[in-house]
Amino acid sequence: MEWLWAPIDPSRAHDISFAVSWHARSMVIAWAVIAPLAVIAARFFKVMPGQDWPRELDNQIWWRSHWIGQVAVLVFTLVGLLLILGTAVERGLHGTLGYAVLVLLAGQVGLGIFRGTKGGPTARGTDGSLRGDHYDMTPWRVMFEWLHKGLGYTVLVLAAVVIALGLWQANAPIWMWLLIALWYLILICASTVLQLQGRAVDTYQAIWGPDPVHPGNARKPIGWGVRRTTGDTHVRSD
Repeated sequence: MEWLWAPIDPSRAHDISFAVSWHARSMVIAWAVIAPLAVIAARFFKVMPGQDWPRELDNQIWWRSHWIGQVAVLVFTLVGLLLILGTAVERGLHGTLGYAVLVLLAGQVGLGIFRGTKGGPTARGTDGSLRGDHYDMTPWRVMFEWLHKGLGYTVLVLAAVVIALGLWQANAPIWMWLLIALWYLILICASTVLQLQGRAVDTYQAIWGPDPVHPGNARKPIGWGVRRTTGDTHVRSD
């Protein structure tokens, strides 16, 4: 127990202020817990276990979980930022990369707001047509999906690096390092199992099904390891 509570660097003291400690808690909750879980919900639960897909389409649980989770990430991040403005935490590599995470987060918020219209049978336009950026997979929607997914995975990795740098800067006790490392290991193992189970279903088909009448089914799915059904076969984007 004494070893677990000892700081990672025995030559330095683990002595941080109230604001810095709550900054760390806010950021870890946001980026090590909520953000990865929101991504897992979006990637692996577009079709829920037990859902009679493709008879049952457009399950909204993944979307609500992802959206609410990302809003929570934004709130916790802003709280964490306000706690350390003007302190030494802003300096050094931890602070620099931390602000890079904020820039990517702002980019994700902007992409989410301007992702385009949905369209399709469940979101017809005012003229009654099926037209929509997502349903038609317009160039704007294609660009959004590539950027949103690419930036999303990038910021998760970058945030993990920033958390490690923050732990070192605060000279966190060994138990914190072990607990966070164990949590990341659990996330990686769970994601690997879900990926091998083929649960990374293409967003387009999760919403509208595999019928070739839908225009988006004529193109390859966007992202690595995404599963798409074509008749009785499964096609992966990789």
